[in-house]
Amino acid sequence: MRSRRWFERRRIGLGFRPVCAQGWLITFLTAAAVIAVLALLRASAARIPIVVLIFAAYSAVALATGGSKLPVVARPPEPPAEAEQEEAADPVGARPAPVRRPARRGSLPSGEPALVVEHLTKRFEERLAVDDVSFSVATGEVFGFLGPNGAGKTTTVRMLATLIEPTSGGGRVAGVPLDAANGVAIRKRIAVMTENPGLYLRLTVRENLELFAGLYDVADPRERIERALASVNLAGRAGDSCGSLSKGLRQRVAIARALLSDPEIVFLDEPTSGLDPVASREVHAVIDDLRDRGVTVFLTTHRLEEAERLCDRVAILNTSLRTIGRTDELRDRLFRKMLLVTTAAPIADPARVFAGVPGLTDWQSVDTTGYELAVTDTERAAPAVARALVAAGADILSLAERQHSLEDIYLELITDDAEASAR
Repeated sequence: MRSRRWFERRRIGLGFRPVCAQGWLITFLTAAAVIAVLALLRASAARIPIVVLIFAAYSAVALATGGSKLPVVARPPEPPAEAEQEEAADPVGARPAPVRRPARRGSLPSGEPALVVEHLTKRFEERLAVDDVSFSVATGEVFGFLGPNGAGKTTTVRMLATLIEPTSGGGRVAGVPLDAANGVAIRKRIAVMTENPGLYLRLTVRENLELFAGLYDVADPRERIERALASVNLAGRAGDSCGSLSKGLRQRVAIARALLSDPEIVFLDEPTSGLDPVASREVHAVIDDLRDRGVTVFLTTHRLEEAERLCDRVAILNTSLRTIGRTDELRDRLFRKMLLVTTAAPIADPARVFAGVPGLTDWQSVDTTGYELAVTDTERAAPAVARALVAAGADILSLAERQHSLEDIYLELITDDAEASAR
């Protein structure tokens, strides 16, 4: 027996609306049959009766497969007065409220990584796209995957999503071995949101989600749709057509679509590309909420400040894996610890002043009143530097640790690659 309807009666106007893959297939075949009859029997008087018979058959199928009743559309609950006052005070909406839902029934035992990649390699004829990449991603982690255009990021995601086969190597995705034979099992556990949301703009938000819930064969689609809309704070916009939404709201609809299957891992490819700061902030809040709910997020982005703000760890790829770790670990790995000192006037004998500072390994002048000090421990060296400068009669304008951003780390590695390839 069928587990769900193929068609629904339109609430406004006449006719039926497909709500699953079977309904859309029958609609397509009906349209093709009408076009064929009109084209082949152009000069025949029988074409009109035949077209009428086709539409009658289509209506009979629609009625028999669920279109005899009007759909019952649940209205989203009205927000309380306090929530309305908070929204008026903060129109941006700092963060959607987390959704209470049952504990995740994932396939992973406690402590097992969500992703394990082992020597993954992909070659397209003579071009090496991904070269011997290995890493793992913890369950519930937001993992940043960074690299220049053509570095192999999208190719890696497509291999992990079983859309293309690796040339060599393998791994495990949500506990399932990465193999073509396990493609369906892996895709049931993951969701992929590409840079282009790919929504049907003439359908409403809810209708888009109903369509994809049917394609995904989601159990309890109504409850899943309500949960996904609440997750991205769009319950109040469910009846709006996607064509009327801003790009930021469409991105949130695309994230809601990705959450319909209750995935263990969500791959987000440039989710804030082309968005203004307000829309980006809303998408960031959704990603934070996914982390709080234990969903593993694999984020590819060109926005380095975004990766630094959102990601627990980052990997930098340039065909091969250049580095991986927390941002603070990468700073310590690539750069020396530095103190930046500015004085009101040049120091008469800086070498003598800095000679007694514990842990100081090197220093150099910057302009006439600035100094860069390389140290082994900034917390231990900074007070000693201040005491030495005061003892020498110097007036200190500033004393601070140099902070290297993720952009500095990224440019250091990518520039090294560019210089090596130019040799």
